[in-house]
Amino acid sequence: MTHVKIEDLTKVYGPVVAVDRMNLEIRDGEFFTFLGPSGCGKTTTLRLIAGFEFPDKGRILFDDKDVTYLRPYERNTAMVFQNYALWPHMTVFDNIAYGLKLRKVPKEEIRRKVKEVLELIRLEGMENRYPTQLSGGQQQRVALARALVVEPSILLLDEPLSNLDAKLRLGMREEIKRIQKELNITTIYVTHDQEEALTMSDRIAVMNKGKVHQVGTPYEIYAWPRDIFVATFLGRSNLLYGKVSSVEGDKVTVETSIGRIKGVTHQDYLDMKIKEGSSVGVIIRPESFRTEMTSGGEFNEFTVNIILAMFAGSRIEVKGKYNNTELLMYLPSGVDLSGKKTVKVYVPVGETLVLPWEKGLPGQA
Repeated sequence: MTHVKIEDLTKVYGPVVAVDRMNLEIRDGEFFTFLGPSGCGKTTTLRLIAGFEFPDKGRILFDDKDVTYLRPYERNTAMVFQNYALWPHMTVFDNIAYGLKLRKVPKEEIRRKVKEVLELIRLEGMENRYPTQLSGGQQQRVALARALVVEPSILLLDEPLSNLDAKLRLGMREEIKRIQKELNITTIYVTHDQEEALTMSDRIAVMNKGKVHQVGTPYEIYAWPRDIFVATFLGRSNLLYGKVSSVEGDKVTVETSIGRIKGVTHQDYLDMKIKEGSSVGVIIRPESFRTEMTSGGEFNEFTVNIILAMFAGSRIEVKGKYNNTELLMYLPSGVDLSGKKTVKVYVPVGETLVLPWEKGLPGQA
């Protein structure tokens, strides 16, 4: 297992700052994901860690050893690419064994290692097939096996599931996570898929425009986003612009387009960024809407005009309007909305998040 430390890492391409003064640590044996939209700098970060690019500033350390300017083969990392990068003229066996042959590993040991890794990825008996004779999911497993067979200290994966269909992606998520836990290998993953990041990661770094906005566990990132970008990028949410009318402890009352709403905020923002008169965003997740109040809680209450209701198995996705503002709500599938034009809903104050407003967002007064 290897611990990774990134210090003040910066990479610039002309006028574009691809990675902007990044500082973070990735723990031994951790499944760590860089998540963000296209062009946010996550793949550039992965390539810097792999040694395919060199930074303009900053350092990368593996177990306190500075590897910033070492070549890829000097770092003992292995990378799985988005397009698999398998040799079409080589069998599965030869594709997997390629890195071992370059390292001049004895033939008997190569056979043993390839056999072990084929068992690990559950492709025993397919070693004599060619990549064109495999499904997309099987090709991805071979690419993963080729990376693992050289026993890297760090496994790097650059959007490895993006070329697979939805069902295969789900299966491969489970396989990659199973293998990573079984080998207990430090793994760094890049994706723009929020669900992938949430289900697979031990921790996530959310990036945008070269900057890391937040690092945390999937629960921390989803339930307690540190800014409006993170809150709106990760999962679906209702965003309302408002002005703070009062602050009591960590409870904040906000005047919004749909009326007065009470919510909670991070302690770090109180007094400094969130005080009476501050411009703020109110975040309400669709699943926070209830059709009944529970005892002992404090709730925001709305009677919403129903625009559209769609059955989605475990829930009903409702698009509604309240005071001329559209709201997205996930209600339990057992709720009967047939023939109804309105629905009364409640949102716990503890699930109503108030964050400082950000420049450039629509709605600012």
